[in-house]
Amino acid sequence: MSTTGATADPLAALGALPGVPASVESVRKAVDRVYGHRIMRRRSNEITSEAALRGARGSAALSGADWALEEVRRRTDFGADAEARVVGAALRLTAEAGQLLSVWRQSPLRVLARLHLVAAASKDDRVGRPRQAGEQAQEPLIELPLPDAGEVSGRLEGLADLIVAGTAAPALVTAAVVHGELLALRPFVSHNGLVARAAERLVLIGSGLDPKAVCPAEVGHAELGRASYLAALDGYVSGTPQGMAAWIAHCGRAVELGVRESTAVCEALQRGAA
Repeated sequence: MSTTGATADPLAALGALPGVPASVESVRKAVDRVYGHRIMRRRSNEITSEAALRGARGSAALSGADWALEEVRRRTDFGADAEARVVGAALRLTAEAGQLLSVWRQSPLRVLARLHLVAAASKDDRVGRPRQAGEQAQEPLIELPLPDAGEVSGRLEGLADLIVAGTAAPALVTAAVVHGELLALRPFVSHNGLVARAAERLVLIGSGLDPKAVCPAEVGHAELGRASYLAALDGYVSGTPQGMAAWIAHCGRAVELGVRESTAVCEALQRGAA
């Protein structure tokens, strides 16, 4: 993870990068609008459930299983083939993330291990721990050079220390850094993209920005497309101020699109109740 200079709170420093404050403010306004919708005051549980489903669908799409929403909604067998297993993993992660909020700030590495266990749903002894020397990561979407196990260990510890210590950075910045770092490292032998997006979601919820989990950034990442996602990730990996700012802005746009999705759900429910 790169930062913009020596500081006790490097994530807060990222929040001051050119363009980032505007992204943070735009996201905050969008989130406030959906939380202020009249349907949210009466039927927020339904919005949360629908956002979870749509977020899981979006995350699976970015991992190569681009199913229609209604297909995800109706299916019950998620072990039939590779795509079905990806969708099943995304759904399990979305359900699990909300159960881990209390642990995240004290033990983020434990939470990441748990997320990988849930995603993989396997008895493979490589599951639920970071890659060891010589082990590769299966993540077909991302073709960046794979950091070795020693670098992964050091950077994961650094990320965990930042989270446990706390930061004055806006929630969007923290979520974007957690997401980007996990994609860059691919610390597990599989399911790294799904885990990274689940961790981003967990930060957005746990920070208080989206406490009811109705702003699924995964929807936005999928809507913006794989090419845009990878181009923005390249910026993060570059470590330059411009690249980091572009990644944070991309994540902000994804949250805004997730807000738009849930707003549309609110509007549909309102029309049905009229």
